[in-house]
Amino acid sequence: MTINYLTRSVLGVAAPTIMGEQGITSEQYSWITGAFQIGIMFQPVAGYVLDIAGLRYGFTFFVLIWSLITMAHGLVQGWLGFLALRGALGLVEGGAQPAGMKVVSQWFPARERGTAGGLYQIGASLGAVAAPPLVAWAVLTHSWRAAFFVAGGLGLVWLILWLFWYQTPARHRAITAEERTKILDGQEAELQQKRKRPDLRTMLRRRDMWGIALPRFLADPVWGMLSLWMPLYLVQVRNFDIQQIAIFAWLPFLAADLGCLAGPALVAWLQRRGVHLIDARRGAFTIGAVLMCSMMFVGVVQSPVAAIALLCVAGFAHQTLSVTVITMSADLFPQDEVATATGIAGTAANLGVLIFTLLLGSWVDQVGYGPFFILLGLLDLVGAAILWTLVRKPV
Repeated sequence: MTINYLTRSVLGVAAPTIMGEQGITSEQYSWITGAFQIGIMFQPVAGYVLDIAGLRYGFTFFVLIWSLITMAHGLVQGWLGFLALRGALGLVEGGAQPAGMKVVSQWFPARERGTAGGLYQIGASLGAVAAPPLVAWAVLTHSWRAAFFVAGGLGLVWLILWLFWYQTPARHRAITAEERTKILDGQEAELQQKRKRPDLRTMLRRRDMWGIALPRFLADPVWGMLSLWMPLYLVQVRNFDIQQIAIFAWLPFLAADLGCLAGPALVAWLQRRGVHLIDARRGAFTIGAVLMCSMMFVGVVQSPVAAIALLCVAGFAHQTLSVTVITMSADLFPQDEVATATGIAGTAANLGVLIFTLLLGSWVDQVGYGPFFILLGLLDLVGAAILWTLVRKPV
C-alpha cells in the first residue's frame, strides 16, 4: 500500500507546479482526478479477478501495469494526456485494497485482523507522507516528471520482492507447522467454507454489504481532499511555496498513520470489556466520526498552523474509522468473497470521491474551500448511523 499510495499521491503534491506550467484549470484538474476515480470504481472486477486467479499472479499483473503507467506520467504534455493516464491508473490500482484485505484474511486469525488491517492501512499513509518531500526534491533538483519516474520504478522493485516472498500460509516454507495451525484454527469456520466463485448478486442483496459500502462512500471524500486537493489549498489560500509544502503537507498523513493504530486499539480495548467484535468496530468508527467534525473549522481559522493542525486531526480521524470499516469485509464475508466485498465497498468509496472532486473543481473558484470543509466534517456522522443500522452481527 505504501508504493500504491505513493504513485497516487505524487500528482496531488505536484499539481500546483504542473497546473502552472501547463495552464490546467481547477475544473480540468477535477476531471483528471475524476478519471482516476472512474477507473478505480471497477475495483469489484479487480477483486473478482484476485478471488478467481489467486493473489500471487493476479496482483503481480496489477502492480506491473500501474508502475509502468505511473512512469508514463512523466512523459505527458497537456491535461488530456493526464486524463487518459489517470483513468488507466485507476483501473489497475483497483486491485490494491482487495489484495491487501485478502492477505489479511488469509494470514491472520480473526482476533488479530484489526491490528493487521491497521498496519496494512499505515502503508497508504506512508505513501502519502513520502510524496511531498519526493515531489519537492524532484521540482527543486530536476523537474516534476522525475517524481513519477521514481515512484513507478519503486513499484517495479517491490514487485520482485513480492514474487520472491509471497505464498499462502498453507504453502509458505518460512513458517512452522505450529504457526500454520494457529493461523488456520483462528479463522472462523463458517467463513472458510469453499465456494467456486463469489456470487455478486447475492452479495449485493446483503444488508451487510451496503452497511459497509455506504459509510465508505461518505468517508473517502476526506482522503480525496487530503491527497488530491490539500496541496492546492495550501498554495492558493495559505500561500505556501513548494518548500513549505514539503515541510507541512506530510503531517496530516503522519497523523493518519497514528489513526491506523488507534482504530484497532480502540476495537481491542472495547473487546476486552466484553463488547462484541462488530459493535466494537462500530464504536471505533463512531469515535472517528465525532473527531472528524474538526474538519469544519479548517476554512475558518486564520492561522496556517491552526489549519494544518485541524487537517492533522482530520487525517487521524479518517484513518481511525477507515481501517475499522475496511476490515469488516473480512469479518462478514467468506475468504473466497473478501476481495470482491472489499472491491464493492471500494467502488462506493471512490464514487464518493469522484462526486466530491467534480463538485469541488466546478465550484471552488466561486465559493472557496470553506463550504466543502464543513460538508466533510459532517458526512461521517451519517456514515456512523448507517453502520449501526444496516450491519448485523453474525449469528
